[in-house]
Amino acid sequence: QVQLVESGGGLVQSGGSLRLSCAASGRTFGSYSMGWFRQAPGKEREFLAAISRSTSITYHADSVKGRFTISRDNAKNTVYLQMNSLKVEDTAVYYCAAAQTTALNMKSGGINYWGQGTQVTVSS
Repeated sequence: QVQLVESGGGLVQSGGSLRLSCAASGRTFGSYSMGWFRQAPGKEREFLAAISRSTSITYHADSVKGRFTISRDNAKNTVYLQMNSLKVEDTAVYYCAAAQTTALNMKSGGINYWGQGTQVTVSS
């Protein structure tokens, strides 16, 4: 069992930055691929980024490539999402996810655990 707790969301102006953190419980954090998703009101949950167990491989959705960066610190059982150049359309609830599948496969499913989500609101 893995519990994921996100933090770092909030209100930011367009063009600003935020860093989301996701702290994982348990001793098996390093055995999971980790990812970030988001869901805006009235929309489906959207894949944003994923990172492999070893931190050497990352994937980012085209919608955030060049603006968002996923990273992880296995010693701290934490995964991060650095978000720069935020836009109003980035407003959503952001979710952390853990999967036993590969980071690439997290784009299409195979999620074992979800966090509770953290709200990010970008104002114009």
